[in-house]
Amino acid sequence: VYLLFQALRQVSQRTISTASRRQLENRVPESQKLFQEDNGLPVHLKGGAKDSLLYRTTAGLTMFGKANAEIFML
Repeated sequence: VYLLFQALRQVSQRTISTASRRQLENRVPESQKLFQEDNGLPVHLKGGAKDSLLYRTTAGLTMFGKANAEIFML
């Protein structure tokens, strides 16, 4: 118990810093180029295979939920 108390005391005495330890690179321009490209795809599918999988999963769950709702409403 004493060691836990001592550890908590040390943590509470440390100063909290909001400064970032490392600089993150700005990837927004890359994303803008990707989403503004005219390739005939809708915006929600321009992210590639991951977006396509998420879209199909969401559509499938929606249809499953609608079918279950219709069954239970009868």
